[in-house]
Amino acid sequence: MIVAAAQFAPLPLDAAANAARMAGLITEAAGRGAGLVVFAELALTGYELDGIAAAPGRFAYAADDPVLAPVTAACRATGTAAVVGCPAPAADGGPALASYVFGPDGALLTRYDKQHLYGPEKAVFTPGRADGRCTLGGLRIALATCYDTAHAEVWERAAADGCGVLLASAFHGAAERTEEYAADARTYGLHVVLANGLGPGSPGPACGLSGAWSPAGGRIADAGAGTGLALADLRERITLMTDPAVAAVPVVECGEPLVDVRTAAPELLVSEIREDPAGAFAFLRAGVLERLLRAQESLPDGLRLRLAEGYRPPALQRRYFEEYTDELRAAYPEWPPARLRDAAGRYVSPPEIAPHSAGGAVDLLLVAADGTEPDMGTRLNADPEESGGACYTNAPGLSPEARAHRRILGAALSGAGLVNYPTEWWHWSYGDRYWALMTGAEHCLYGPKELSK
Repeated sequence: MIVAAAQFAPLPLDAAANAARMAGLITEAAGRGAGLVVFAELALTGYELDGIAAAPGRFAYAADDPVLAPVTAACRATGTAAVVGCPAPAADGGPALASYVFGPDGALLTRYDKQHLYGPEKAVFTPGRADGRCTLGGLRIALATCYDTAHAEVWERAAADGCGVLLASAFHGAAERTEEYAADARTYGLHVVLANGLGPGSPGPACGLSGAWSPAGGRIADAGAGTGLALADLRERITLMTDPAVAAVPVVECGEPLVDVRTAAPELLVSEIREDPAGAFAFLRAGVLERLLRAQESLPDGLRLRLAEGYRPPALQRRYFEEYTDELRAAYPEWPPARLRDAAGRYVSPPEIAPHSAGGAVDLLLVAADGTEPDMGTRLNADPEESGGACYTNAPGLSPEARAHRRILGAALSGAGLVNYPTEWWHWSYGDRYWALMTGAEHCLYGPKELSK
């Protein structure tokens, strides 16, 4: 996923104008391939402590406040998530210094309240008590706000929780403070994306210089000292099927049957080019099929889903994984076994946890009314080597048409409860281990299954 740090100078206490500005930056970032946009601390109002303290009820915005409607509408229209900093109502009645995370459907994904208040903030805001965590596009994300990042335990807990990225919203006045994130990224092994304030505020002006840092490469994105975006490609931090956290998800098999889509739901198109005399590819768990039908109903007029592959017998899954691993080993003989396994897992799931073998995963295409397939940026089943990484759902460099079609497919399927494997735009699942990890479920519903004759 590409994550954008958005930088602009808010109009003091003019939430409506600032929300409109943020909506414009979300749209711009999405057009450049971003799947997530992060804004600075108190971006909705500006860092105006005196004004907020004078009227805390007026300047405390719930997630569904109409003033935020342009932001959530921009998220929905572009399929882009956003982290928005603003004063928000706290449980004790006073305001909290909050970050709302709106998903690509515009709905609230999570909220984080700044835990470590700095100086005069203590007289205005109520500190938060819970760590900020969310998962987007396969990224396991930690949230922090400005002075939070000066506390080692914030970083340590993020790393211990398996997060790969820390998103920091801040209002730093000195360039030297922004460069401290390079050392933090190295120390804690996290990618860091900073959205810093710009322009005037209560303690003086913020310096901008939003950007991103990697644990190994230092600064990898820089917005400079003016209005703009810093875009960071964080695809290397995507949680892969080979991640131990996926295999660690408990299986509580619900016993739901595999059903033949061709007879159970003739309204869904099924590919006829599979070399599979037994027709196993056309089977899915009943719950997955139910959600596909719901997704198809939500598609724009003139578009339908076509199932390319659903269930895959465990023995076939093992063969695919071993064959692709052998291809990579031949191409990269210097790679150690762990790297080979991770690289193979971008394209083929390890057989012991494979969603296809549980009947929970499906590879899908969009099809127009005349039977043509819209431009999706790559062919279905294009591997990362062949496509130069364009098979990743939120890959950079896609045409506007391909990005729009992926957004349509994703909105329909995620809205029906499926999750995407972000290295493959066509692969979606429900009820399997990867789905459980990405949604925070305590266990998965489907384990590997043999198809009854």
